[in-house]
Amino acid sequence: MLAVTAADHLAPGPRPDGPVAVLANPTAGRGRHRGLLPRLLDRLATAGRPVRLLEAGTGAQAEAACRAAVADGAAALVTVGGDGTVHRGLQAVAGTGVPFAPVPAGTGNDFAADTGFPADPIAAVETVAAALREGRTRPVDLARMTGPGGDTRWYGAVLAAGFDAIVNERANRMRRPRGPRRYDLAILVELARLRPRRYTLRLDGEPLERDAVLVAVGNCASYGGGMRICPDADPTDGLLDVVVGGRFDRRTLIRVKPRIYRGTHVRHPLVSSHRARTVELAAEGITTYADGERCLDLPVTVTAVPGAVRLLR
Repeated sequence: MLAVTAADHLAPGPRPDGPVAVLANPTAGRGRHRGLLPRLLDRLATAGRPVRLLEAGTGAQAEAACRAAVADGAAALVTVGGDGTVHRGLQAVAGTGVPFAPVPAGTGNDFAADTGFPADPIAAVETVAAALREGRTRPVDLARMTGPGGDTRWYGAVLAAGFDAIVNERANRMRRPRGPRRYDLAILVELARLRPRRYTLRLDGEPLERDAVLVAVGNCASYGGGMRICPDADPTDGLLDVVVGGRFDRRTLIRVKPRIYRGTHVRHPLVSSHRARTVELAAEGITTYADGERCLDLPVTVTAVPGAVRLLR
């Protein structure tokens, strides 16, 4: 099997005199950092490059704006928001050589945390500005997900393909209640419907079949705002971590879920952990969520791509 590297996907690099493009999500973190944006942009400008704030009203528009900025020769792309905002930016910079940085300002900032950025947005943007001034970047792996029709998505943190993905899908179909209560209600509904599903996996070509409730494929360790679902995942090792939680009943799942924050759930006898460069994953009726964003229906193939993005850190 041929190893996949970022060089296989490289597009023309950034223009030396290009601007730093910034994608900001004003609703990230329920808007609690919205007033910080002017300060963040001012701090970023201390790197001595022009700063261009991208305009977008929807996720699709945000992604298109990032792609256009990269195509136009942006010197770097910076996202201000949570993992969803990062996910949009990664679709534009993956494999291009354009430096990238996440400034954490969302409810879930797992990619930023797991790749070493400060949790405070001001401290994070100071780190980014210093890296820009010094021309310093660090390569980090990404995961590339491909569906049977050839559709491709990149992600930085974790792909959820089990109970959590099902809950997200339920919550997205509900119109009420608004806010976090909708997600809580979706959990209750799906707990009542909980049943293991049959998953077929191939890990670097080796077959594995499981009846499971939880399935995650991690480039990084965490998802959902600090839940260490793949606690040993390292975004610089060229590998994906696969965690499978087997035939949990409702009571067992409720007991095990809090342990995910500490990463100790992997010690449970119904949980197995695996590591591979390429993961083929199939199950009936599952829509995946990566970096918290709705992605492709199963089946998918996920591949670790070493050094697919260069972080300003």
